[in-house]
Order: sequence, then structure tokens, then C-alpha cells
Amino acid sequence: MSTDLTETEPIQGEPVAGEFTALDDDDPTREATASVSLFEGDEGSLELAERRALVALLKQRFISARTHPRDWQALVANERVLRSRLNDLFLELQVDPVREVAWKRQATPETGPRFPTLLHDTAWSREETIVLVHLRDRFRAATAAGEQRVHVDREDVVRHVAGFRPTHATDVAGDEKRARNAVSSINKAGLLIGSPTDDRFEVSEAIESLLPLELLRELLDGLRRTNDPAAQAAEDPLFAGFEGEVEPHENDPEEQP
Repeated sequence: MSTDLTETEPIQGEPVAGEFTALDDDDPTREATASVSLFEGDEGSLELAERRALVALLKQRFISARTHPRDWQALVANERVLRSRLNDLFLELQVDPVREVAWKRQATPETGPRFPTLLHDTAWSREETIVLVHLRDRFRAATAAGEQRVHVDREDVVRHVAGFRPTHATDVAGDEKRARNAVSSINKAGLLIGSPTDDRFEVSEAIESLLPLELLRELLDGLRRTNDPAAQAAEDPLFAGFEGEVEPHENDPEEQP
């Protein structure tokens, strides 16, 4: 499915942590005693913890205190310098201090042509969109009820996607495969926490940060147009509970991490 609102992921050949592999261990004294110079000819000015956090931000769609505690602490302590380094690459640092989630976003110029980018856009598929909406709805309802952690079963999510199969669809096996691939894709993106082979996942707290109502509405609009260009938003069951919630937003991001 093609929508204007997309997820982003690093392209092949992006900066990686390969140069630091020899130092990337769990020795607590190694990081404390390491100098700024980490290899011969190193002219970088960041400490090891800061570099690790920067690499994590570049490699991952997001980092959080829950999933990347070491990198999150380094970011909190050095937010300004990491923001500056990302800005040098035409990227913006987005931080949600309440949910303790941080992610990058492609910077857009106020005037003139677009900046060069290290990111590429990948549109969420129809099935992935349905899964994302379901996870966000489940997360909001569960946290509102006082649950500290929110879990979903793989099979329940697959059945939920099947519930939106068009009446004219006949490829049941293909539809189920796409639904399962969507769950795997969301798991790989980090929004479902757990092993790829698990039958039960925890919904990441980042789901609300990375899928705000404005983006949610645009994803749903794209899904509605794909299913039936003549349909009205209010007639789509995916919109249940979201009508009237979206406030105007003058600066919707063009890209989603």
C-alpha cells in the first residue's frame, strides 16, 4: 500500500559500528577508562558511550529506556551533542521524555531543495497498517485500565487482520501469509518486543510516540482509499473510536522512523 506517511530505515552502506567492534564488550571498566581516541588516527570527539548511542540511533528505528537502557542513558546525558551530530547528517532527533523513547527523522529545509538523505521511505503495507492500528488501540486501552505492560498473541493479531479481508477476496492462504509477515515486520521494527519465533509479544511503549493520532489518521485514510476509493472514512470499521480525536497539526512529519 502506498501512503505519504512512511516508516524509514537506514539504507545499505549507512554508518555502522564496525570500527568499534573490538571495544564493544560488557567490561564496565573498559568504557570508564577508554580515552576519546578509540583507534589509530581517530579524530572523533565523542566518548565511547556517546558514539554507541549515536550508532544505535542511526541503526535502529528508535531507542528506548526499556530496550536500549545504556544508549538511552548516554542520550539523556548528552542530548545536545548527539542532536548536533544528527543535524550534521540532515537528521532531526525526536525525544519523548514521558515514554522515554527517541528516534530520528529526516530534516526538511524551510526553503529550497530537499537535503541529501541517509534514509529511504518504505510505505507500510495494508496488513502492517491494520496491525499498527490494532496495537496502538490495544496499548491505549490496556494502559488506561492500569496495565503496566501490554501483551498480544500472534494468532490473535493474525485473526484481527483477517477480520478486515474484503468480501471479494478468495486467496485465504495468501492473505494469512501476508498477515503473518506483517506481524514479523512489526516485530523486526521493534514495536513488538520478543523473539521472532515467540507466540506472544509485548507491545512497545514506543507505539504511541511513533504513531501519533495525526499519522494514524493519514495511514487509515491511505488504507481506506486502497480498499475502496469511494468509501467514507466514518464507514470504515478501522476508524471506530478515532473520529473527532485528531487535532489540526501544522507540521506533520513527512517521514516516519
